[in-house]
Amino acid sequence: MVLQVQTSTYEARTQEIARQLLAATQENRNFFSALRDQMRWDDKLLAWAMSNPGLRVQLFRFIDTLPALRSKPEIAAHLQEYLGDESVELPAALKGMLNFANPDSMPGQVAATTVATAVETLAHKYIAGENIKQALKTIERLRKEKMAFTVDLLGEAVITEAEAQSYLERYLDLMQQLQEASKNWTGVPLIDEADGEALPKVQVSVKLTAFYSQFDPLDAKGSEERVSSRIRTLLRRAQELGVAVHFDMEQYAYKDITFSILKKLLMEEEFRTRTDIGMTIQAYLRDSEQDARELINWANQRGYPITIRLVKGAYWDQETIKAAQKHWPQPVYNDKAATDVNFEKITQLLLENHPYVYSAIGSHNVRSQAHAIAIAETLKVPNRCFEMQVLYGMGDKLAKALVDQGYRVRVYCPYGELLPGMAYLIRRLLENTANSSFLRQNLENRPVEELLAPPTWEQGDGKVSPSPTPPRAPSPFSGAADTDYAEEEARKKSQQAFQNVRQQFGKTYLPLIHGEYVQTQEIIDSLNPSNFSEVIGKVGLISVEQAQQAMQAAKAAFPSWRKTPVTQRAGILRKAANLMEQRRAELSAWIVLEVGKPVREADAEVSEAIDFCRYYAEEMERLDKGYNYDVSGETNRYIYQPRGIAVVISPWNFPLAIATGMTVAALVAGNCTLLKPAETSSVIAAKLTEILVEAGIPKGVFQYVPGKGSQVGAYLVSHPDTHMIVFTGSQEVGCKIYAEAATLKPLQRHMKRVIAEMGGKNTIIVDESADLDQAVVGVVQSAFGYSGQKCSACSRVVVVEPIYDTFVQRFVEATKSLNIGAAELPSTTVGPVIDANARDRIREYIEKGKAEAKVALELPAPDNGYFIGPVIFKDVSPNAIIAQQEIFGPVVAVIKAKNFQQALSIANDTNYALTGGLYSRTPSHIQKAQEEFEVGNLYINRTITGAIVARQPFGGFKLSGVGSKAGGPDYLLQFLEPRTVTENIQRQGFAPIEGAE
Repeated sequence: MVLQVQTSTYEARTQEIARQLLAATQENRNFFSALRDQMRWDDKLLAWAMSNPGLRVQLFRFIDTLPALRSKPEIAAHLQEYLGDESVELPAALKGMLNFANPDSMPGQVAATTVATAVETLAHKYIAGENIKQALKTIERLRKEKMAFTVDLLGEAVITEAEAQSYLERYLDLMQQLQEASKNWTGVPLIDEADGEALPKVQVSVKLTAFYSQFDPLDAKGSEERVSSRIRTLLRRAQELGVAVHFDMEQYAYKDITFSILKKLLMEEEFRTRTDIGMTIQAYLRDSEQDARELINWANQRGYPITIRLVKGAYWDQETIKAAQKHWPQPVYNDKAATDVNFEKITQLLLENHPYVYSAIGSHNVRSQAHAIAIAETLKVPNRCFEMQVLYGMGDKLAKALVDQGYRVRVYCPYGELLPGMAYLIRRLLENTANSSFLRQNLENRPVEELLAPPTWEQGDGKVSPSPTPPRAPSPFSGAADTDYAEEEARKKSQQAFQNVRQQFGKTYLPLIHGEYVQTQEIIDSLNPSNFSEVIGKVGLISVEQAQQAMQAAKAAFPSWRKTPVTQRAGILRKAANLMEQRRAELSAWIVLEVGKPVREADAEVSEAIDFCRYYAEEMERLDKGYNYDVSGETNRYIYQPRGIAVVISPWNFPLAIATGMTVAALVAGNCTLLKPAETSSVIAAKLTEILVEAGIPKGVFQYVPGKGSQVGAYLVSHPDTHMIVFTGSQEVGCKIYAEAATLKPLQRHMKRVIAEMGGKNTIIVDESADLDQAVVGVVQSAFGYSGQKCSACSRVVVVEPIYDTFVQRFVEATKSLNIGAAELPSTTVGPVIDANARDRIREYIEKGKAEAKVALELPAPDNGYFIGPVIFKDVSPNAIIAQQEIFGPVVAVIKAKNFQQALSIANDTNYALTGGLYSRTPSHIQKAQEEFEVGNLYINRTITGAIVARQPFGGFKLSGVGSKAGGPDYLLQFLEPRTVTENIQRQGFAPIEGAE
């Protein structure tokens, strides 16, 4: 169906007002013609970005990097790297300016100065000042032009608690200074009063996430407590000073919790009567109309109006990309016309409810503002109940036209240093240069009728539009979606799962041999590492004699299983995946409680297990087709067959995902499989066993054989009937398995295949052009996620000298802000290590580190579980023990390098080659890392953990692994033996002719 706004009541007046406003804003429409030659460099950059999509991307990337560059040669070098790319079509003026051989040369310095000045000028078009003095000048100029203001402090990317406290204090200081300055302002009736009522002269806009560094919807209660405390302080001081406060809206993930916190706060007796507070609604969100209705109902119950600022939304690119990556429904409309329709619907809704809410219509679209005015006039909405808003530097002519017609206009004025302001600038430039931007269309001389036409949107069948970014992967495989804990229902489901799992504590889990659960002589307790007084379950460990029975059962089942059609085997995997999806919350809870993995990471592990089942099912069906290499008179068939019996030895740190991946890969390839899990994660392996049995795995084909590694594991590895050993664990054990498997046993007629993933000593390099906000957050997550107990975890950070001290200081502060506690708590970011042995071993490494380097941070930890507080060592020698040996805990060595080349050499100087990372915005450094960083998985400008099946196949080389990459197109080949079958199809000189009837 086609949706459009109601035209009968307001359209005629909307058109009339819009034409008047448009005429007043179009004094200078020949932007691209008459003034092209007279344009300043900042205008030229914007015009070029509008006309050349390739240049737009590279130019914005350069602008994003610029604040981190410390000298003219650096600027010149980056300018040449970003804009000198052959794929970028440059305007003649820019091409001529880039024509320098050496960044240190005079032409290079001139180019650097010219472009840096232009970008700074461009920034000042959208940023009201770099300090309070400059911001006050801007505000006073706006007031002379009869415009109100709201001030936003740039740099809200808060990653430490010190920064969150500083954010509050800076706002308290800002309000004080603005209030002091306001005493000297001459009154402006248009903006300082309405309907005989005085309005606050000063207004500030704040972001909720900046009040708490660990703000997270998963921890809704904890986030609310920490944020609310600081907001109360802000609101109390604002009331004392007579300052209005408006709360901005940010990414979609924070929307519901933001509304929830503010609604509760503003119902408190202390704040309930306040009418100088506002919230924001983003019309590009699909559920924004519902949010508006709920806010109106809430405001009605409250009994005192609040302001609702209606905007279209500033994070469209981020939202669409994140949803596509997470396999979540798109939260935003993919069609701008849909947003425009929704904006007009919500405008009408707000203005019709003016007794309960004040409307602040934020738009640079002449029609959108005209439509609001038409409704307000028709409904005789009081002046106090609505105003128009524009962003500083983006709606100047429209704002003036509105003021000239007697409407209250408020200008959103961000101020602050250029570096934290760059993200804001890029959002503004994206908005200004987008094809669908009203500002751009107006500048490009579009017909008036086209500019002012009522927006229409063809909704189709009502399904969510796909991401506008087409998939690039060679495979159509689409992974399972992680749980979105921004949804309250998901959080409730998780809490319920924990309650249900706790009721099952203490049950006994027995081995599965030949389809039967068997009693054992030895039973061990599996403990909760967050609280070792809790017994998760009791696990029966098999004896060597029972291991022998399991091997015989597998041998007996193999002939039938190898002949089972691949479609049938794949069907079992897909059913297992569906069962995991149904039991997602429960499986996550078991992971959290048995191995101490925090909730969100446990959920992602369930996704990975599901993905392994579905991906390997698809892959085996692909491989089963084989290849034909026929020639005339001869068929040549290249086919695969299973190897035999696979022994899977799985680790405790990914107790479901890795156990599942190794097991189902062996099974779907037609091998009978024995799963021997780590003792500390045997309950989760028992849950996997339940799922495979329910999915229909035949007796003897799969067997769950928990046992002592030194006895049962060694027996299975050395058994002559074992064809494959699939292992993930330590380098020491992996090398022993490799050596043992190479020894031919009596009656053994095959060479054993070993697939071993054996850990890493993973490095993240941070160079001088890195986005430090991004780098610090990424290193913290990569190093301390799951307490550093991932083979992919970052345990070394190599930082170049110019930014070393700054990075260390922020890294330490960000780590101090982490919550350490029981993995089950939604606030926890650092949980326990797996057991007492691990805890004691990590403590030994910490003591060795203290003898080798300086302790930058050592956090205390609870003592009721196996906890180790994060430890950061600085000024570490690249050859130190803590810089070379895998620690497998929350311990990080920070190493200083003179330059990027030395940093890369240090990163490569290790026995391991598993994962590595680079934070850089220098194209040549990124290219060099891609070519020379010796790791199986290289991550650039993101965390180095969390590989996703079919997207980032996982595995390393050197002493990190023997075998292909899990979750990749080569992985199943390791579980198969290829055969070639050739048939001569000639008989007495004739042969079938292909295609003959």
